[in-house]
Amino acid sequence: MSLLKRLENQEQDKNKSNKIIPSDRSRFFMEEKSLLVLRDLIQSRLLQQMEEEDIQEEEIREKISIIVEEVKRDQDIVLSRSEREDIISMMTDEILGYGPITPLIRNQEITEVMVNGPNQVYVEKEGRIERTNITFRDENHVMHIIERIVTPLGRRIDESSPMVDARLPDGSRVNAIIHPLALDGPNLTIRKFAEDPYTIDDLINFGTLTPQMALFLRACVQARINILISGGTGSGKTTTLNVLSSFIPSDERIVTIEDDAELQLHQDHIVRLESRPPNIEGEGEVTIRDLVRNTLRMRPDRIIVGEVRSGEALDMLQAMNTGHDGSLTTGHANSPRDMLARLETMVLMAGMEIPVKAIREQISSALDLMVYQARFKDGSRKITNITEIQGMEGDVITMQEIFSYKQRGKDERGRVLGEFIYSGVKPKILDKLEDYGVQLPDGWYK
Repeated sequence: MSLLKRLENQEQDKNKSNKIIPSDRSRFFMEEKSLLVLRDLIQSRLLQQMEEEDIQEEEIREKISIIVEEVKRDQDIVLSRSEREDIISMMTDEILGYGPITPLIRNQEITEVMVNGPNQVYVEKEGRIERTNITFRDENHVMHIIERIVTPLGRRIDESSPMVDARLPDGSRVNAIIHPLALDGPNLTIRKFAEDPYTIDDLINFGTLTPQMALFLRACVQARINILISGGTGSGKTTTLNVLSSFIPSDERIVTIEDDAELQLHQDHIVRLESRPPNIEGEGEVTIRDLVRNTLRMRPDRIIVGEVRSGEALDMLQAMNTGHDGSLTTGHANSPRDMLARLETMVLMAGMEIPVKAIREQISSALDLMVYQARFKDGSRKITNITEIQGMEGDVITMQEIFSYKQRGKDERGRVLGEFIYSGVKPKILDKLEDYGVQLPDGWYK
């Protein structure tokens, strides 16, 4: 029986809930609140010894083990071996990790961790969201973990700046929002990324796309086609962008621009840029748009923008139109056509009075291909549309669908059933592929 389960069955003497409670054998066992007292006692002793003895991180676990034995002896506490290991692991996570959510972050099957205040922790696993039995002590405990994440990155979070985006050392994306904006306690969202980046074969095995689609996208990247990947939140845009980026030849100079560095490229010649928020005085901010403009002076062969959200869309389109072919980026949208409308809005957010027709002409000449990705009810992620931008007809941007996904229903386990369909139309992009000497297998589009 686990320690906490055993403690739940020992509800004795509520007035002594913060003290060690004697058992029938004149030994001492802990109830749940006493466990917290024990943890705090161990932590205070450890912090004191760390100050006095200059203990290094690699010595922490061993020192915690020694202190646990000392406390057991001083308090005459009985602990099984598994209980002792649980306490040591808990204290190690508290000192060196991220508190009670540390095991969730280490679990490779979990892709997202969501902390809704101290008493609700959810995870996403295999595309589905489920609640865990993990809790924090109180709101201050959650705040302590948030500050541990953001402080080393030079970010701050307090009542005057209650929202923050950050990342863990492994590249996982972190968002935190606290009081007064979060009414039910501090909220923490961690989107994890695989330690080994997914490959195109992984996406094929996941059912995200077909080998035929993969061949086409690989050829487009190699032929320096400008590609925009769109989709909703959590649809897998960044993962797909990372996979497509892996097709860029290793002899090209790549500059990546992101709010929080997430891309994991393995080419040799990469320059990684990251935006910076304003400091406590409201100064020193460096936006994505600033970085895009600066990148044009860095002699890039490829520009990869993690996501366009605002006026940087104008600079990105201008880069695509001025000799920086093969650029890649992502954007939030509900459909390929909706992404074009959002691009118009984002260009206007740059603060320049540009006629709508001129914006559309800029978009149609800059973009060659749009990839739309969606997340389905069963948690699966699929590229539902690969669409070619063909030009303008009057005031309308013309598009031609090359591949699409048609859902046919669900099976008895709730998994989405459907098929990827090729439109049968020969893309105009194939002419650009031939100009670059990139060839697809004969008859792949028939």
